[in-house]
Amino acid sequence: MVPTSETIRITNVKVFDGNALTEERTIVIDNGIISDTPTADTTVDGQHGTLLPGFIDSHVHLLNVADLEQGTQWGSTTMLDMGSPSMALTDSLRHRPGLADIRGVGNSASAPGSIQTTRMGFPASSVVTGPSDAPRFVADRVAEGADYIKVIVEDPQIMGSAALDVATIAALVEAAHQAHLKVIAHVTTTAALANAVNAGVDILTHVPLDAKVDEHLVFSIAMRGIVSVPTLTMMQAGASGAARLPTHRAGVDYIHARSTVTAFHRAGVTILAGTDANRAPASPRPIQHGEALHDELELLVEAGLTPVEALRSATVASAAFFGFTDRGVIEAGHRADLLLVDGDPTQGIAATRAIRGVWVAGVRVR
Repeated sequence: MVPTSETIRITNVKVFDGNALTEERTIVIDNGIISDTPTADTTVDGQHGTLLPGFIDSHVHLLNVADLEQGTQWGSTTMLDMGSPSMALTDSLRHRPGLADIRGVGNSASAPGSIQTTRMGFPASSVVTGPSDAPRFVADRVAEGADYIKVIVEDPQIMGSAALDVATIAALVEAAHQAHLKVIAHVTTTAALANAVNAGVDILTHVPLDAKVDEHLVFSIAMRGIVSVPTLTMMQAGASGAARLPTHRAGVDYIHARSTVTAFHRAGVTILAGTDANRAPASPRPIQHGEALHDELELLVEAGLTPVEALRSATVASAAFFGFTDRGVIEAGHRADLLLVDGDPTQGIAATRAIRGVWVAGVRVR
């Protein structure tokens, strides 16, 4: 499907404004943008449904156009690729009409001997040998056009020299911040989480599976304004096999991941929706693009978020944190990234699955 210049009127819909549903109203799309124009060429009857901003999935791994198509069909209109063999692959998937808009990190920084390079196919150049090597790694990512910097943080008591130390992580953070890029830290153990926080990262993706996080550390995360993208969908799916990975020991349990999100939420940590959706052969678990974001919203509600807070985690909150000033809300002048559903997802989050329409920059794709 290709973009169209016709104006579209969506009538008889309640609109999620970031905090609640409005009374029924009409939304007009003009050349891919939400418009105040009262007239339109085509009318779509919303049949008293709910119109949501298109979802932002803050953690995916994309291999091809089919991944984009699948995600878009489920209403994920923006996707953040959190680790790719190359930025060239990410770039090849950008700016495709009628498909999700994407950002990416390219290669993730990891230690010598990490599973990213020994098992998952990441190039040797993604290895960071110490603090003095951090500026080189960040400069390489900047030259490739990466939108963020991703760092693999593991437990050094388990991984030894195959885990980055705090000094190296901190050097990566400093170099990234000098380049005006946010730093995302992969953390799936409590020790890794503590090291990432002490190094000053901006975003924690995943949550520990080995134990509940100490409340003092949770408070520190909240006070520092560090954001969590817990990917509970992957944590739940991968928990059973994580103990067999070299990065973990016995005691792995999904309950630790959920309790950490509950503690984060109570402390006021900003939580953003991300799935770790992927079809990579070396991944701990395949996760379906698009559909998994609806799973994630339900798991976030189970962990203590309200349905409204879960919806915000995939829309206005994600847009605000990542600096997307043109999306995340349904307002005049913003991209017409829209998801039309039956029911009221502010009361029952499962209603997001009752999809009746998806638009990407004004292009109807479902």
